[in-house]
This record gives sequence, structure tokens and C-alpha cells, in this order.
Amino acid sequence: MAAAAAGRCIGRFMDLDLRKGHLGSSPHPTSHSLHVFHRRYESCSLSMNGCQGDPKIPIGTIQTRTFPGVSTHSLALDTLSSAISHLNSDPPPFTSGILRLQVPIQQKIEAIDWLHAQQELLPRCYFSSRSQSSSFDPFIDSVNGDGNGLEDHDLVSVAGIGAAVFFRHIHPFSLDDWKSIKRFLSKKCPLIRAYGAIRFDPRANVSSEWKAFGSFYFVVPQVEFNELEGSSILATTIAWDNALSWTWEKAIGALQATMCQVSSIVGKLRKEVCKTFVLSNSHVPSKAYWNLAVNRALQIIGRADSPLIKVVLARSSRVVTTSHIDPIAWLACLQVEGQNAYQFFLQPPDAPAFIGNTPEQLFHRKRLCIRSEALAGTRARGGSKAQDLQIELDLLSSPKEDFEFSIVRESIQRKLEAICSMVRVEPKKGIRKLPRIQHLYAQLSGRLRSEDDEFDILSSLHPTPAVCGFPREEARLLIAETEMFDRGMFAGPVGWFGGGETEFAVGIRSALVEKFTKPIKVEVPLS
Repeated sequence: MAAAAAGRCIGRFMDLDLRKGHLGSSPHPTSHSLHVFHRRYESCSLSMNGCQGDPKIPIGTIQTRTFPGVSTHSLALDTLSSAISHLNSDPPPFTSGILRLQVPIQQKIEAIDWLHAQQELLPRCYFSSRSQSSSFDPFIDSVNGDGNGLEDHDLVSVAGIGAAVFFRHIHPFSLDDWKSIKRFLSKKCPLIRAYGAIRFDPRANVSSEWKAFGSFYFVVPQVEFNELEGSSILATTIAWDNALSWTWEKAIGALQATMCQVSSIVGKLRKEVCKTFVLSNSHVPSKAYWNLAVNRALQIIGRADSPLIKVVLARSSRVVTTSHIDPIAWLACLQVEGQNAYQFFLQPPDAPAFIGNTPEQLFHRKRLCIRSEALAGTRARGGSKAQDLQIELDLLSSPKEDFEFSIVRESIQRKLEAICSMVRVEPKKGIRKLPRIQHLYAQLSGRLRSEDDEFDILSSLHPTPAVCGFPREEARLLIAETEMFDRGMFAGPVGWFGGGETEFAVGIRSALVEKFTKPIKVEVPLS
């Protein structure tokens, strides 16, 4: 089948399915990855790849400078432009460093509205935390560090364009890569953060649509908008390192070039996606192959000599539509019904936009204290309170769902206990309700012996049994043998690293979106 027209949208949808011994009829969480091709995106000025530096050598200075608050976004932009011009004539006396300039705005503007106004400048990112609780955990200290008079605990969401420094490589995310990112971060500057994502399986072959993301991609934005609970912050960040041939002069010149493209006008985004029509829809694997793959997985699980208890398979669906789908407008629609969920958006240069609305937290670390959760087992919501309660009770009492949920909870608990001095599980099994579905849920919290254990937590928790299976390595190998497509960042860690705080979600219920201006040919497998 062929489709030839400008502005069409190719969509890829990935469905997770849990299999343990038999085929269940209960609904399972579905995660989508939509592909839309277009060449109209503009790249911001180049920056340096922080992964090429020596992670053992600290940078010269890490600073945050806060200017007096202003009443509007336009005035904040003027303040920053003036400050950058002054810095250009009076550079700091360091061969490397990172400097954040921020202006409070006495007005709450939604970060997603600001991002939509920025002319599709690349790279760009967005992250909205699932909850805005000012307290982290009953037995955890809540020190936030020195934010130069601005606290970070009321941060609602963040949008960014450009790259003050980015971190990308084709090899799997390593301890040195983590140290390279942390080199540019400090507890004294809690709002300097690196936003990004990591592949589900870095050892799998990379398909063309995921190539620009690398094995991982993180970015400290050049220009950043922070949405707070009752106000906003506009910020710029300059990062430089002479050892990487990225001098202060290059860095500030690149920032000035990006600032010239920043829109001073931020309108209210209509939270609705324009109607479009589907031209074609194809699936990988086909229905027949999917049934064969599931039956094969069940046979392996059922063998007496097999250690495999659970495996989570996915399916990819590719959809072609008649018109563009704006990924930011789409994400804004998801945000409307995104209660108890994270919203994220990540788009490197020359790449599709990876967006999502995921309810699942991988972990949240604040200083030595860490929190994770088990989320597994799914039912739809009821049409009435009585029906919803009956479905909840059915979910809580299901032996099958309890078994699968216990695998996830106990796996996370064991991994936390290997690194933490204390681990608490509370509740041991409860219900998390979302607008359309409900899950079994448990929260786990502990205290790290060292903040340097953060990398071990990330590498040990991902992938969880909820998106991979158990035991993890056996399940991963079966997925690699069975699935005929590249998951990419789908079901991988999505979030941010900070100086004293880090948070990651699991990148499910997501979409890969890119636009087309050239004629395309779509091959649809027969089923």
C-alpha cells in the first residue's frame, strides 16, 4: 500500500501484554508510540556533548543567579537578554562551568503553553511531575538546598528548548555517563537539571526512528520555563568547557542565537487535537504471529526446567493519518485526564517527538531518601460507584493478579534492600485509580547508604517485572528473540537528574510523533 501526500502522520502503537501460564481476559495497559514525519523543525545552536569530558574532573563553577521578579514573561525575557549581553563583556574567570540565570514571574503561565509558543525549536523537552506534594516521606528530611531564594518543591512542570549541554552515546548508559551528567549538577543549584530518557534495551538493534536518541539522551536546556504552583520562572543556562573545545565565547554566542528565536508572546493552548482521518493501519507482529508468540511464551513458562515465571510482550501498530498531529497539543489533551500520571516530551535534533502520559514511577530520590512503587494488575473503571467498587474488589481478590503484583513488589523490595539501610512497604497492596483504569499498587521507601548509589538504583530497578518480566534477564532475552521491532525508549526510564534530587518514570502509554512533508510509502503486512 502506498500513500503520497505532504503532512501525513505515521503512527506506531505498542501494546504491553502480561502472560503467566494462561491467557487472561482482563484489560491490560496499552502504550502507544505514534510516528509523524516532517522537516520543518528548526535546530537551536549547537552545544557540547558532556559525555566526551573526563567525569573525574570537576567543572570550575556551578552557579544560579536570580534577578528581581517581574510581572510578565516579556519583561523576564528582556531582563535575561540584558544580563546575557552584560556577561558577554564580562566573562567568568573559569575554563569550565555552568551558570543559570533566572527571573521570577509574578504570574502563573503553564509550561506547556510556553513550549507550544516556541516555533518548534530543537532540541526541546517537557516534564510534569505526577504529584506536587511538598513533603517527600514521613521519615525523610526535606532539605531542598540553596535555590537562591527560590524553592523547588512547588515546581509543577518544566519546558525547555536548546541545549546548554547534552549527553548522548550509542553505548549503554554507564557509571561514567552518570558521573558526566552529575559533573554539571549541584545541590546548591537544585533547578539545574538534565532531562531525558534511556532505551528499554540498549543491547537491541536500533531502528531508524530511534537513532537520533542514541542509547540515552539527556539535555540541560539553554532556555527553560518553570511552572510553579502560583507563579513562574524564566531561565537561561550557559555551560562551557575549554577541554571539550566549547569555550565561554561559543556558549554565550549560541545562547544569544537561541534567545533571538524565543517568542515573547505566550498564548493559551487549546487542549484539543484537530480531527484527522486514518489512511492506513498496520501491526507488527500480525495477529497470527502474535498468537504464535504468546503460545510459545506460555510453553516456555510452563516447562519444568524453565526459570521464566512472567514475560511482558509488546506489539507495534503503525498508523498513517491525513494531517499533522501536533505532539504538544496532543500531550496537552492527555494532561487534561492525566491525574496521578507524569507527562513527558523529549525531542532531540533530527528526531521524532517522544511523548507520554505514564502513571508508573520508577524512583524518586531526594538526598539519601528514595521512593519507588509497584504497579501491576489492571481493571477498567466502573460506570457507577457501586460497579467501580465491585471491580476494585475483584482486582484485589484475584489470585492471578495478586501473584503477578507480588512478583513486581518483591523484586523492587529486594533491589532496594541491597542498597538501602531500611526499606518500608506501605501499603503492601492497595488500589491506584486513574480516569479510565485502576491498578494494584504498593509504595516502597528507603534510605540510601550513599547518594552515589543512585546509579545502582537506576540500573537495578530498570526494567521492572511490570514491563519486562521475571527473572529479568530470561524475560529480556525472550523479548529480544520474539519482538520484531525496536522498543527504543518505550518502557524505558524517562525523567531527570538533579544535584540533590532525581526522578524517573517508566515511559509507557507513550507516542513517537514525527511529521512528513515528502511522499511516503507504507508497507502493510498481510494478516
